[in-house]
Amino acid sequence: MKVNMEQWKSLFGHIALRIEEEKEGLSELDRAVGDGDHGVTMSLGWEAIVEATAAFEGGDCGALCKKIAMTFLNAVGSSVGPLYATAFLRGAAVLQGKEELEEEDIVQFWLAAVKGIQERGKAQIGDKTMMDAWLPAMDALQQARAEGQGLLESLEAAVKAAEEGKRSTALLISRIGRSSRLGERSSGHIDPGAASAHIILSAFTEALTIRK
Repeated sequence: MKVNMEQWKSLFGHIALRIEEEKEGLSELDRAVGDGDHGVTMSLGWEAIVEATAAFEGGDCGALCKKIAMTFLNAVGSSVGPLYATAFLRGAAVLQGKEELEEEDIVQFWLAAVKGIQERGKAQIGDKTMMDAWLPAMDALQQARAEGQGLLESLEAAVKAAEEGKRSTALLISRIGRSSRLGERSSGHIDPGAASAHIILSAFTEALTIRK
Protein backbone atom coordinates (compact mmCIF):
# COMPACT_ATOMS: atom_id res chain seq x y z
CA MET A 1 0.00 0.00 0.00
CA LYS A 2 1.20 3.48 -0.92
CA VAL A 3 -0.38 6.80 0.05
CA ASN A 4 0.01 10.00 -1.95
CA MET A 5 -0.59 13.57 -0.81
CA GLU A 6 -4.28 13.74 -1.68
CA GLN A 7 -4.91 10.44 0.05
CA TRP A 8 -2.90 11.60 3.07
CA LYS A 9 -5.07 14.71 3.29
CA SER A 10 -8.23 12.63 3.06
CA LEU A 11 -7.20 10.52 6.04
CA PHE A 12 -7.13 13.59 8.26
CA GLY A 13 -10.46 14.70 6.85
CA HIS A 14 -11.97 11.40 7.93
CA ILE A 15 -10.59 11.85 11.44
CA ALA A 16 -12.20 15.29 11.57
CA LEU A 17 -15.53 13.76 10.52
CA ARG A 18 -15.42 11.17 13.28
CA ILE A 19 -14.37 13.72 15.91
CA GLU A 20 -17.34 15.89 14.92
CA GLU A 21 -19.68 12.92 15.21
CA GLU A 22 -18.36 12.09 18.69
CA LYS A 23 -18.04 15.69 19.89
CA GLU A 24 -20.94 15.60 22.32
CA GLY A 25 -19.90 12.26 23.76
CA LEU A 26 -16.36 13.51 24.38
CA SER A 27 -17.65 16.61 26.12
CA GLU A 28 -19.97 14.47 28.23
CA LEU A 29 -16.99 12.41 29.38
CA ASP A 30 -15.10 15.60 30.15
CA ARG A 31 -17.96 17.01 32.23
CA ALA A 32 -17.40 14.16 34.68
CA VAL A 33 -13.71 14.96 35.25
CA GLY A 34 -12.95 18.38 33.76
CA ASP A 35 -14.36 21.48 32.10
CA GLY A 36 -16.69 19.63 29.76
CA ASP A 37 -15.19 21.14 26.63
CA HIS A 38 -12.93 18.39 25.28
CA GLY A 39 -15.27 17.51 22.43
CA VAL A 40 -15.65 21.13 21.36
CA THR A 41 -11.91 21.71 21.66
CA MET A 42 -11.02 18.72 19.52
CA SER A 43 -13.69 19.61 16.99
CA LEU A 44 -12.30 23.12 16.59
CA GLY A 45 -8.79 21.78 16.15
CA TRP A 46 -9.73 19.21 13.54
CA GLU A 47 -11.98 21.62 11.65
CA ALA A 48 -8.97 23.91 11.39
CA ILE A 49 -6.86 21.00 10.14
CA VAL A 50 -9.37 20.28 7.36
CA GLU A 51 -9.22 23.91 6.24
CA ALA A 52 -5.42 23.91 6.35
CA THR A 53 -5.08 20.71 4.35
CA ALA A 54 -7.52 21.96 1.72
CA ALA A 55 -5.49 25.14 1.27
CA PHE A 56 -2.11 23.42 1.33
CA GLU A 57 -0.24 23.32 -1.96
CA GLY A 58 2.72 21.09 -2.65
CA GLY A 59 3.53 17.42 -2.48
CA ASP A 60 5.64 17.12 0.68
CA CYS A 61 3.70 15.09 3.27
CA GLY A 62 6.11 16.18 5.99
CA ALA A 63 5.55 19.85 5.17
CA LEU A 64 1.81 19.29 5.38
CA CYS A 65 2.22 17.81 8.87
CA LYS A 66 4.20 20.87 9.96
CA LYS A 67 1.34 23.02 8.74
CA ILE A 68 -1.14 20.86 10.60
CA ALA A 69 0.90 21.17 13.81
CA MET A 70 0.84 24.96 13.76
CA THR A 71 -2.80 25.04 12.72
CA PHE A 72 -3.91 22.80 15.58
CA LEU A 73 -1.85 24.77 18.08
CA ASN A 74 -3.35 28.07 16.97
CA ALA A 75 -6.90 26.70 16.98
CA VAL A 76 -6.77 24.95 20.35
CA GLY A 77 -5.97 26.93 23.46
CA SER A 78 -6.12 24.10 25.99
CA SER A 79 -3.28 21.83 27.07
CA VAL A 80 -4.10 19.35 24.31
CA GLY A 81 -2.97 21.90 21.70
CA PRO A 82 0.77 21.69 22.39
CA LEU A 83 0.58 17.91 22.79
CA TYR A 84 -0.87 17.23 19.37
CA ALA A 85 1.17 20.00 17.78
CA THR A 86 4.28 18.23 19.05
CA ALA A 87 2.94 14.95 17.70
CA PHE A 88 2.53 16.36 14.21
CA LEU A 89 5.91 18.05 14.29
CA ARG A 90 7.63 14.79 15.24
CA GLY A 91 5.67 12.97 12.59
CA ALA A 92 6.59 15.64 10.06
CA ALA A 93 10.28 15.00 10.66
CA VAL A 94 9.80 11.34 9.71
CA LEU A 95 7.97 12.23 6.49
CA GLN A 96 10.08 15.21 5.43
CA GLY A 97 10.51 15.36 1.66
CA LYS A 98 8.24 12.38 0.97
CA GLU A 99 5.58 12.81 -1.69
CA GLU A 100 4.39 9.21 -1.50
CA LEU A 101 4.30 7.18 1.69
CA GLU A 102 5.15 3.52 2.08
CA GLU A 103 3.58 1.41 4.81
CA GLU A 104 6.61 1.74 7.06
CA ASP A 105 6.56 5.53 6.68
CA ILE A 106 3.07 5.56 8.17
CA VAL A 107 4.09 3.25 11.01
CA GLN A 108 7.06 5.47 11.85
CA PHE A 109 4.87 8.58 11.64
CA TRP A 110 2.62 7.26 14.39
CA LEU A 111 5.46 6.01 16.56
CA ALA A 112 7.21 9.37 16.35
CA ALA A 113 3.99 11.29 16.96
CA VAL A 114 3.10 9.38 20.12
CA LYS A 115 6.65 9.58 21.41
CA GLY A 116 6.39 13.35 20.99
CA ILE A 117 3.17 13.47 23.01
CA GLN A 118 4.74 11.47 25.82
CA GLU A 119 7.90 13.54 25.95
CA ARG A 120 5.91 16.77 25.96
CA GLY A 121 3.27 15.70 28.48
CA LYS A 122 5.38 13.34 30.66
CA ALA A 123 2.40 11.03 31.27
CA GLN A 124 2.76 7.30 31.76
CA ILE A 125 0.35 4.39 31.59
CA GLY A 126 -1.83 4.51 34.68
CA ASP A 127 -1.95 8.30 34.96
CA LYS A 128 -5.46 8.36 33.40
CA THR A 129 -4.61 10.35 30.29
CA MET A 130 -4.58 9.87 26.53
CA MET A 131 -1.36 7.90 26.96
CA ASP A 132 -3.35 5.02 28.45
CA ALA A 133 -4.68 4.59 24.92
CA TRP A 134 -1.71 5.77 22.83
CA LEU A 135 1.08 3.79 24.47
CA PRO A 136 -0.57 0.34 24.35
CA ALA A 137 -1.60 1.10 20.77
CA MET A 138 1.97 1.79 19.73
CA ASP A 139 3.21 -1.33 21.52
CA ALA A 140 0.63 -3.36 19.60
CA LEU A 141 1.56 -1.65 16.34
CA GLN A 142 5.24 -2.46 16.78
CA GLN A 143 4.55 -6.03 17.83
CA ALA A 144 2.31 -6.68 14.83
CA ARG A 145 4.92 -5.26 12.46
CA ALA A 146 7.63 -7.38 14.10
CA GLU A 147 5.44 -10.41 13.44
CA GLY A 148 5.30 -9.52 9.77
CA GLN A 149 1.78 -8.09 9.67
CA GLY A 150 0.80 -5.58 7.00
CA LEU A 151 -0.05 -1.97 7.75
CA LEU A 152 -3.82 -2.40 8.05
CA GLU A 153 -3.57 -5.50 10.22
CA SER A 154 -1.02 -3.75 12.43
CA LEU A 155 -3.17 -0.64 12.76
CA GLU A 156 -6.21 -2.78 13.58
CA ALA A 157 -4.22 -4.36 16.42
CA ALA A 158 -3.26 -0.88 17.57
CA VAL A 159 -6.88 0.29 17.52
CA LYS A 160 -7.94 -2.69 19.61
CA ALA A 161 -5.22 -1.95 22.15
CA ALA A 162 -6.22 1.73 22.21
CA GLU A 163 -9.82 0.79 22.93
CA GLU A 164 -8.78 -1.51 25.77
CA GLY A 165 -6.53 1.23 27.14
CA LYS A 166 -9.34 3.76 26.92
CA ARG A 167 -11.70 1.48 28.83
CA SER A 168 -9.05 0.83 31.48
CA THR A 169 -9.06 4.51 32.43
CA ALA A 170 -12.48 4.12 34.04
CA LEU A 171 -10.80 2.20 36.86
CA LEU A 172 -7.99 4.71 37.36
CA ILE A 173 -7.52 7.76 39.56
CA SER A 174 -6.27 10.78 37.68
CA ARG A 175 -2.68 11.73 38.51
CA ILE A 176 -2.04 14.52 35.99
CA GLY A 177 -3.86 17.66 34.93
CA ARG A 178 -6.96 19.39 36.18
CA SER A 179 -8.85 16.16 36.79
CA SER A 180 -6.19 15.09 39.32
CA ARG A 181 -7.77 17.57 41.75
CA LEU A 182 -10.75 15.24 42.00
CA GLY A 183 -8.66 12.49 43.54
CA GLU A 184 -10.66 9.29 43.99
CA ARG A 185 -13.75 10.98 42.52
CA SER A 186 -12.08 10.76 39.09
CA SER A 187 -12.41 6.97 39.24
CA GLY A 188 -15.39 5.45 37.47
CA HIS A 189 -15.11 7.67 34.40
CA ILE A 190 -13.35 7.09 31.07
CA ASP A 191 -10.71 9.71 30.36
CA PRO A 192 -11.85 11.97 27.50
CA GLY A 193 -8.33 12.30 26.13
CA ALA A 194 -7.99 8.54 25.89
CA ALA A 195 -11.39 8.40 24.22
CA SER A 196 -10.42 10.96 21.57
CA ALA A 197 -7.09 9.21 21.00
CA HIS A 198 -8.99 6.02 20.22
CA ILE A 199 -11.27 7.90 17.83
CA ILE A 200 -8.31 9.44 16.00
CA LEU A 201 -6.52 6.14 15.48
CA SER A 202 -9.66 4.16 14.63
CA ALA A 203 -10.82 6.80 12.13
CA PHE A 204 -7.40 6.86 10.47
CA THR A 205 -7.44 3.07 10.16
CA GLU A 206 -11.02 3.07 8.92
CA ALA A 207 -10.16 5.59 6.21
CA LEU A 208 -7.16 3.56 5.07
CA THR A 209 -9.32 0.44 4.92
CA ILE A 210 -11.94 2.23 2.81
CA ARG A 211 -9.21 3.52 0.48
CA LYS A 212 -7.91 0.02 -0.02
